[in-house]
Amino acid sequence: MNISGKVKLINETKEYGSNGFRKREIVLTTQEQYPQNILVEFIQDRTDLLDAYKVGDFVKIDINLRGREWTNDKGEVKYFNSIQGWRIEKVENEFESQLPPLPTKEDLNISDNVSSEPDDLPF
Repeated sequence: MNISGKVKLINETKEYGSNGFRKREIVLTTQEQYPQNILVEFIQDRTDLLDAYKVGDFVKIDINLRGREWTNDKGEVKYFNSIQGWRIEKVENEFESQLPPLPTKEDLNISDNVSSEPDDLPF
């Protein structure tokens, strides 16, 4: 699975706990009718992949969806989802090529002949 968009934000790498767990987040703005700002996490050695990118780049990220269950002190079960990136690549003009082609005159039923007189050509 992958997600594409324009890089809106790249956070610094953060370390958690005594075992050195590392996480870095990137936010992509999707290029669609209703753009979405999607947070993607890169963990451990994958955090370094983001060093080669900057805000404004158009990228494609290969992702995995992750979910986990957690029980709080009251015994209530909660569920959390995350999006983890494992590969990222810069894309050039990909979004322009994904746009539908402009309609032709034939698609719009427009004639080059602007007169209202019918053609009297035999073919």
